[in-house]
Amino acid sequence: MNSKPQILLTNDDGIRSPGLWAAAASLSNLGYVTVTAPRDQSSGMGRSLPNTSDGIIREEQVQVNGQIWSVFAVGGSPAQSVLHGVLEVMKCKPDLVVSGINYGENVASGVTISGTVGAAMEAASLGIPALAVSLEAHSKYHLSYSDEMDFSVAAGFTVQIARLLLAKKFPEDVNLLKVDVPSDAKADTPWQLTRVSKQRYYEPVALGRASWDEPGVIGYREAGILDNEPEDTDVYVLRMKRWVSVSPLSLDLSSRVDLKDLDKLMRKK
Repeated sequence: MNSKPQILLTNDDGIRSPGLWAAAASLSNLGYVTVTAPRDQSSGMGRSLPNTSDGIIREEQVQVNGQIWSVFAVGGSPAQSVLHGVLEVMKCKPDLVVSGINYGENVASGVTISGTVGAAMEAASLGIPALAVSLEAHSKYHLSYSDEMDFSVAAGFTVQIARLLLAKKFPEDVNLLKVDVPSDAKADTPWQLTRVSKQRYYEPVALGRASWDEPGVIGYREAGILDNEPEDTDVYVLRMKRWVSVSPLSLDLSSRVDLKDLDKLMRKK
């Protein structure tokens, strides 16, 4: 066990997600996989660490590739699942943290909303190589555990990119990789390094309720604009080229503006 890479696996769809188990099965060929994932559906939580989470960890048994695995369901967000996994379950830093495979692509400016990406960001903040993987899907599947989704190809790319993260020394500013797999991808579909599109890919939708006293959550719909989208973005590569998008992300969210020029502008009378 100790001679194999130690991999911590999580997601934001919850411990029962077929996407999670597709990743677990494939990653088990690469290393020893420990699973700590949210007890409940936790999409859209970003990197949040809610103080309302109970933090209860329950060991459960699931069947993966015909074998019984002990896994850990966490009462918390995806990012909290990473922290509990590292600090309490494994009690050491793993060699790699993988988040996914998510129902639905995580592209463009909404990546900070994604619990899938948020979990990987939390791992990266601990200095652990991290990978977030999502499979393109219609929004009707996003909060489901639908068996209409085939995660096998995405699982193959998960292992492929995970192997690179374990084997290569990446530049200092590459803190995590975000992978988005087209719904029609094949095992031989090319992948391309991309940058994150600036557009708002998912558009918020008003509730249409009769009274503000009625409970309700703001909805969303896919509204990606493909016309004039730069050819090196995650949106273009996923939607137009139908290739796998691999985006290197940094925890440094600073604007790329020249600070001296901005300082002059701000101080100008």
